[in-house]
Parts: sequence; C-alpha cells; structure tokens
Amino acid sequence: MRAAPRALVFDWDNTLVDSWETIHHALVVTMAAMGHEPWSLDETKSRVRHSLRDAFPQLFGERWAEARKLYIDTFTAVHLERLKPFAGADELLRTLAERGFYLAVVSNKTGPVLRREAAHFGWTRYFGRLVGSGDAATDKPSAAPVELALAGSGIVCGEAVWYVGDTAIDMECAANAGCVGVLLGALDQEDAGFARFPPALQFPACEALARHLGGL
Repeated sequence: MRAAPRALVFDWDNTLVDSWETIHHALVVTMAAMGHEPWSLDETKSRVRHSLRDAFPQLFGERWAEARKLYIDTFTAVHLERLKPFAGADELLRTLAERGFYLAVVSNKTGPVLRREAAHFGWTRYFGRLVGSGDAATDKPSAAPVELALAGSGIVCGEAVWYVGDTAIDMECAANAGCVGVLLGALDQEDAGFARFPPALQFPACEALARHLGGL
C-alpha cells in the first residue's frame, strides 16, 4: 500500500466544485461575441483544460485579451450564485486539515477568481496556498504552480505530495512535478492524455478518497 502523503494539492473546477454550467455559459457568450460558433456543453467539457492565457491566443488570435476580459466579466457576474461544492468536499477538506495534512490548490482558473470562490465557501482556512492562473510564471501542466503551492510549507515535490484532479492534464501536471497523480472521478476513455499520464490512484468521489486516507 502506498504511504500516506504529507501534502495534498487539489485541482479546483470539477474536482472540488461543480462549475461546468458557468464555464460553458461564459464561453458561449465569449465565442458568440468573437464571431465563433459556440461549443456544445459536451464540447466544453472535453476541450476546456488549459488556462485562459494558454488557450485563448489559439482560439481568438490577436483578440485573445479582449476575449479573456469578456469571458472573465461574464463568468464573475454569475459564478458565486451558480457554484456548487461536490458532495463530501467540505467534509474531506475539514478532516484532512484537522489531521494535519498540508493542503493547497493549483487551478487554471484565474487566481483572484479562484480565491474569491474559496472564500465564498469558507474554505480559505483549509489551504496553505490557492494558486491560480497567472500566479506562477507558467500555468498547469507546468510544475511551477505546484512548486509555488508548496512554497513555505517545508514540503517539496515528490512521492509525499499527491496532486488530486479530474483530467489528464492534472495527471500530466503531477508527473511534471514528480508528484503522485490521483484521479477523482471517472477516467475519460476518449482522452488520449490518460494513456501518457495514467493516474497512480483513482477514487470515484470525495468520500472514497477520505476513507482511503483515513485507513493509512
């Protein structure tokens, strides 16, 4: 059995919180305004992986900064009222914090928006750091945001750090940082990234991860 970690670094969107509805809404508004054919919800779920500063230049070319502002403005107008924590997420974080694990977040959501959402749920107290897009020199799947998330904790990237996320890019980020990749939720069989970066561990939901850690 794998040894218990010293630190758990979590992805945010669709790992701890359900935000697909709001992400899709903001993306549809942005794409329509930029003259693009909007994606379906399924397309949004399969294509949205990278941060805005990495993805939008490819999508919108020279107008990417304009598109980024429109997306963020549209998203932040409604995100707090629509955001929902996944079942068991609050209990998982509370239990892990009480047991003394170092907890952090690395997300490709813009940093200020990420921290506003964590504060909305009263979760800021659980985390040593909440690292979003733009906070480190490069965004996920780079190792840089994971290293920033651990800064000051006395813990360095390695087998004692689990990166918990829901997509192949999360597992790639874990591999780049030399950490243990933990998949929370179902493995998307159509995502070829999982063949290159398979998870070391997989749990169907927050409760299952909490039970596993409780037994270590």
